[in-house]
Amino acid sequence: MIFNRIIGRFSNDVGIDLGTANTLVYVKDKGIVINEPSVVAINTKNDQILAVGAEARKMIGKTPAHITAIRPLVDGVISDFEVTEKMLKYFINKTHKDGFNFLSRPRVVIGIPLDITEVEKKAVEDAALSAGAREVFLVEESMAAAIGCRLPIEEAIGNMIVDIGGGTTEISVISLGGVVAWKTIKIAGDEMNKNIIQYARSKFNFLLGE
Repeated sequence: MIFNRIIGRFSNDVGIDLGTANTLVYVKDKGIVINEPSVVAINTKNDQILAVGAEARKMIGKTPAHITAIRPLVDGVISDFEVTEKMLKYFINKTHKDGFNFLSRPRVVIGIPLDITEVEKKAVEDAALSAGAREVFLVEESMAAAIGCRLPIEEAIGNMIVDIGGGTTEISVISLGGVVAWKTIKIAGDEMNKNIIQYARSKFNFLLGE
């Protein structure tokens, strides 16, 4: 306990919204310090990571055959553990501009989808710990959104949250500090982007990039 307090003096508590399309990082007393695409560019010849976030997104659709720009999360869930770990490490390191070391390991809160399995929860937690987190706390994204909106979630009334992400849309009703009912739809921002691209192609014969 005392050891954790000592380490806490050298680190920033961090909140991470690990999304299919974008990852946001919040640092206590500083606000949102990172808002970048959840994209990683990899050299497939040697498995070396070339870029993460905004720099990696610029490469989508413009890379030679041996460079691949991938999204390590699908529908809000980790699909590539190793790449997600490296992406998290990059973002955590970026919050500590003076350098990352053992004493600057932060406590991390990560938002997770409602339909995530116990195995997938463990994967998120392990990825954050491997990336350098001291402690990891998982919170349901709908609950985090309701708290952020200052909704009276502790009262005996229904509060509806519609959270439209990149891969999924979550609809939930919260009351008395818990999720009473919820539904996840696999239609969200990415699907909307595809529909816009298809419409531009069929209507105007115009090809849009992602």
